[in-house]
Amino acid sequence: MKATQLLHNLGQSLWLDNITRDLLNTGTLKRYIDELSVTGLTSNPTIFDHAIKNSSSYDPAIRKKLDEGESGEKLFFELALEDLTRAADLFRPVFDRTNGVDGWVSLEVSPLLAHDTASTLAAAKSLHARAGRPNLLIKIPGTKEGLPAIEESIFAGVPINVTLLFSREHYIAAAEAFLRGIERRIDAGLQPNIGSVASVFVSRWDAAVAGKVPTALNNRLGIAIAKRTYKAYRDLLGSPRWERIYNAGARPQRLLWASTGTKDPKAPDVLYIKALAAPFTVNTMPEGTLKALADHGDLSEIMSADGGDCEAVLDQFAAAGIDIDDLAARLQDDGAKSFVSSWKELMEVIASKSATLAKAG
Repeated sequence: MKATQLLHNLGQSLWLDNITRDLLNTGTLKRYIDELSVTGLTSNPTIFDHAIKNSSSYDPAIRKKLDEGESGEKLFFELALEDLTRAADLFRPVFDRTNGVDGWVSLEVSPLLAHDTASTLAAAKSLHARAGRPNLLIKIPGTKEGLPAIEESIFAGVPINVTLLFSREHYIAAAEAFLRGIERRIDAGLQPNIGSVASVFVSRWDAAVAGKVPTALNNRLGIAIAKRTYKAYRDLLGSPRWERIYNAGARPQRLLWASTGTKDPKAPDVLYIKALAAPFTVNTMPEGTLKALADHGDLSEIMSADGGDCEAVLDQFAAAGIDIDDLAARLQDDGAKSFVSSWKELMEVIASKSATLAKAG
C-alpha cells in the first residue's frame, strides 16, 4: 500500500499545493485523486504566476478574454476560476461523500486588500458566488488586519481558508475569528455549518534559522511549532465553547499544514510529511513532495495530541538565542509582503502575456 493511502487511512487529508491547466487537461489531477489519495487542492498567486508564465495552455483563454475587453486582475480571476471550478468538480464526489468535510479547493483574494476589511469581505463573497461551487474555500491571511474579514466572511456564509499562520498564537486567533463568525450565525438563527481550514506554515521556520543554531537543531523548529499548535488545536476541539457549536450543527475548522516541502537539500524529501502525520488535519503538499511520499512505503509515528517533546525542543531553540514570538511575527510580516510581491509579479505576467498575444493578433 502506498504511503499516501496509509496517511489517508490514518485520518489525514492529502491536498495538492498546485494547480495548472496542464494538470487538468492531461488528466494528471484526476490520476492523483484516483491513485494517490488526493482529496483537495490549494492555490496561490505564485502557483498561477508560474503556471501562466511557463505554459501556452492559457493563451487561447487570454486571447478570448482580451477580445471581450478584460484585462489585469479581472482577467486573472476569470482564468483562476476556470481552473478551480474544474478542479472543484473533480473533488465534488469527495465533498459529497464526506458531507463537506473534505474535497475542497482554494482561491486567494488579492493581497492588496489586506488592510481593508470591507473590500476583502466583498471580494470573498463575490469570488465564491462567481465560482458557483460549494467546495471552494476563499483564502484570507490570518494577520491582525485579516481577522475581522475572516469573522465577517464566516458570518456571511463564505467558506474560508485562513492562510499565513505561523504559531500557536496565530492559529488560536484565527480559530477564535472562525468561532465568532459561527456563534453569530447561531445567534441569528442561520445554518452554522460553514467550511474552514486554518493553514499553519511549517518549513519556513527552519529556513529562517538555518545556520543560526547548533547542527543538532537543524530542521527541528518547524515540527516543534507544529506539535505545539496541534496540542492547542486538540484542546480547542474538546473545549465547551467548541462543543456548543458542534451541538448546534457546526463543523470544526480543521488544522492544515502548509509549506511542507523540504527546503534543506540535505534533509529527507518527506521530512515534514512523516512528522506531521496527525488525524483530523490536512497536509497540502507540493507535487514533488506528493510523488516522493507515494514512493516511500512507510510512515513514522502519529503526532501526539499532547504536543510530545515540543516544549523541550523549543527551550533548546530559546537557549540558542531564537525568540519564537519575535520570529513568528517576522515570518508573518515577511509572508504578507511576499504575497504582495507575488501578486504584482502575477499581474506583470498577465500584462506581458496579454500584450504579446494582442500584438500577435
